[in-house]
Amino acid sequence: MKKILIFTIVGVLFSCNGSAQKTKSKEKESYPVTKTDSEWKQELTKTQYYVLREAGTERAFSSPLNKNYEKGIYHCAACNTPLFKSEHKFDSGSGWPSFDREIKGNVAYSTDYNIGYARTEEHCATCGGHLGHVFNDGPRETTGKRHCINGVALKFIASNDKND
Repeated sequence: MKKILIFTIVGVLFSCNGSAQKTKSKEKESYPVTKTDSEWKQELTKTQYYVLREAGTERAFSSPLNKNYEKGIYHCAACNTPLFKSEHKFDSGSGWPSFDREIKGNVAYSTDYNIGYARTEEHCATCGGHLGHVFNDGPRETTGKRHCINGVALKFIASNDKND
C-alpha cells in the first residue's frame, strides 16, 4: 500500500504544470499593417525577415546604423513607421543601435522568455515587426532606458533641416 501511495504522489508531482513553469506563447496580435509570410518574404531581405518576422537578432556590431551620428528619424524597415529620433540615440557599447526613448505610440511591448528569463521585447506598433528589447541600464541623466534595436529592423531617414 505504501508503494502505491508513494508512486501516486510522485506521479502527481511530476505531472503538475504550474503557470510559472510555462513560457508565454506569443499570441497573434492584430496590427494596422498585416501581410502574409510570403508577402513579407518578397518585401524584406532574408536578414530583415529573420529579425522582424521571426524575432531573430542580428550579429552585434554588424549594422552601419550602430555608428550613425547623422540627424534624422529611424523608421521601421518593414512599414516605414517612425520609431526613434537621432537626438535620443546614444552609444551603449552593446553593438546595436541604442536609444533612450521611443516615439510615443509607435512602439509596442511584450514579454519574452526566449533565453530563460523575462525581457521586454519591442515591436513596431504598426506592423508588429520585432525590433529588439528595452533594458533599464540606459543613461541615468535622461530616461534610464536602453532600447537595444536591431539595425536591420530600421531605415534611417536623414533630416533635411540643416538647423536641427
